[in-house]
Formats: sequence, C-alpha cells, structure tokens
Amino acid sequence: MQVELISHTPEPERLVAAAARLCYSPRGASRLLAAMDREEIERLLRLLLSLGHESPLEHITFTFAIEGVSRVLSHQLVRHRIASYSQKSQRYVNEDNFTYIIPPSIAAVPEALARYQECMRALQKAYHEIQELVPREDARYLLPNACETKLVCTFNARSLFNFFRLRCCNRAQWEIRELALKMRDQVRKVAPLIFSHAGPTCETEGVCHEGAQSCGRAPVVRAREES
Repeated sequence: MQVELISHTPEPERLVAAAARLCYSPRGASRLLAAMDREEIERLLRLLLSLGHESPLEHITFTFAIEGVSRVLSHQLVRHRIASYSQKSQRYVNEDNFTYIIPPSIAAVPEALARYQECMRALQKAYHEIQELVPREDARYLLPNACETKLVCTFNARSLFNFFRLRCCNRAQWEIRELALKMRDQVRKVAPLIFSHAGPTCETEGVCHEGAQSCGRAPVVRAREES
C-alpha cells in the first residue's frame, strides 16, 4: 500500500485559527492571517479542540494519492461521503494480468494461499478470454474485490476527524485501518497540533462505543493517563 499526501491547504493551522478568531473579531480574515503569531495560533487551536468546536476545520483540505489497495477498501472508503474521489476505471483500463491484494490471514496459511492464487489465475484467464468476445465494460464483471486499484481522495479536516475516529479503531477492517493510520501519519506532519488528538475514542476520550465488541483498549488508555 502506498499513500502520499500530494496537496493540502497552505499553513492549515494558521487558517483554522484565523477562521475561528474571525467570529469574535472586527478585523478581516486577511489581516488576522497576517497578524497571528504561533503562540496565539496554538492557544486558539487547543481551545477549539477542547471545546469540540470543529466547524473551522472544514476550511482546510488534504489530498491523498493511494495505490496498492483493493476494491474491498475502496468500497468502504467511499462510504465517507463528505470527500471527493477519483478512481482508476475498470471500464476503460485493461485489467489483463491484474494485480491483487492478499489478506494477511490468507498469506499465513499455505493451503489457503495456494487456492486463492489459483482462483485469481483462473479469473485473469477468463477475463482475458471474455474480453475478446464482449466489451471490456462487461468483461469487468468477472474482476474480484481483491483487484488492485488506485485513487485520489480529498477530505476536509473535519471529515478526516470522523474518518480517523472510525477507521483507526482496532475493530476496523485491517486494510482500511492500515490506510487510515498512514493518512493520519502524513497529516500530522503538516498540521501536528490539529491532528494530535485525531483517532478512535479510546485514544481521544478514554472511552469505547463498541459495547460488547470492544477490544478492551479504552480502560488501558484511561489508566495510563490517570497514572
């Protein structure tokens, strides 16, 4: 899996702080942007995050290039609808000898891996043969969820908070959790204060909302913070 932050709002933390300050200042946004020093930016951001006042986060966006992931992952990713997506088209791109993702649980069992790879080879062969008979857009119905895909996605920071809250959780499906953790690492490099507390509620609040399905991490985090 390759994840790269290819674009983002310049000086994202300064912009969020200025947008928040604008609500309570007679000065315009451009003057606020120019005048605020780092100390004031950090103070405002900490206040915003402590109050859960997230609407100013919608002013900053982050764009990622993602490769080496499955259609299983992309089907989950687009459920986060407050984002923009562009994905490799199986209608127009020839998928002869398509690459595919192997789940770790399958890779760890030789018998399962052999059967899995056998199925993929059979699908590759069938796709190639049927594509000679029907349009590619119909041959693609044979392609599996494991088929590798590439996409570009853009989130605003508030949407990323929601994404990290759900998908960095230990109970998230393994592939999208790996993606979420990689994305979080990258945005923390350009907006470290904003994303310092982004993640599952066991990390950010010391509580878990998974009920009986909880992994049990929340009490451990809470005890560590209280000690």
